[in-house]
Amino acid sequence: MHDLTETLASHFKLTKEQRQEHLPSGPQSLFYNRVAWAKTHLKNAGLIENPVRGKVSISDVGRKVLLQKPAAINCRFLKQFSSYLKFIGQMPGESDDVEADVAIESTQTPQELMDTSFTTLQKITADELLTRLKSCSPSFFEHVVVQLLRAMGYGGVDGDSSVTGKSGDGGIDGIIKEDKLGLDVVCIQAKRWDGPVGRPVIQGFVGSMDYIRAKKGVILTTSQFTKEALDFVDRIEGKKVVLIGGSKLAQLMIEHNVGVKPTKLYELKEVSNDYFDEDEG
Repeated sequence: MHDLTETLASHFKLTKEQRQEHLPSGPQSLFYNRVAWAKTHLKNAGLIENPVRGKVSISDVGRKVLLQKPAAINCRFLKQFSSYLKFIGQMPGESDDVEADVAIESTQTPQELMDTSFTTLQKITADELLTRLKSCSPSFFEHVVVQLLRAMGYGGVDGDSSVTGKSGDGGIDGIIKEDKLGLDVVCIQAKRWDGPVGRPVIQGFVGSMDYIRAKKGVILTTSQFTKEALDFVDRIEGKKVVLIGGSKLAQLMIEHNVGVKPTKLYELKEVSNDYFDEDEG
């Protein structure tokens, strides 16, 4: 299968980038995944055989099919074989399901379809999170971002966190002490805005960090940052300030289960090759 996959990649003149493209859900090569699924369809139709792990060979039925010189061998073509109909859950003689045909002829593999659906659902959740964050009170938003940073591990087990909850604090909305003595402090600013956050806000925040001798800071917003703000952060000397825009904020909240809860868990499993490696000794 490894040699066959490389041969196919060369046949289709795939670029280096195309060969290295991975599935969104993991490290597996996108092209390798598609070849593997093509093998699965052909094997279940009886056109190829899988004598041992990692190796394939054309079957007698497959040779007969090639002698017919079909214009294309696709999923619809394979439905003439009873073993393939069983594989896709369709009985011989059963009328075709147009919707099922559309799904089975998709250019995406089942793994890709699941990944695409998952990504879509994640985006919907992220959009809803941002909508809710923009409608909450500024003080509640400040508590949310502090809770998020704690959930991400900032502050550790013995650290402490707080929301300033007062005006005239120099632009600092929250503080996380990463140790019991407060020797290492992270300053937080939360901007529940619709418009972009510009450079003046960043400058004011950086200046306010000097009052508590902090070297680390995080600014989180429900919107985004201007180019000038991003450029300014890259040029700060002696301090490290991280900017988190709305899209990234929502992703982090989902990842660390802040403001969201699991609804359903799908667990995909594959055959363990190690389990079936018989001891020849």
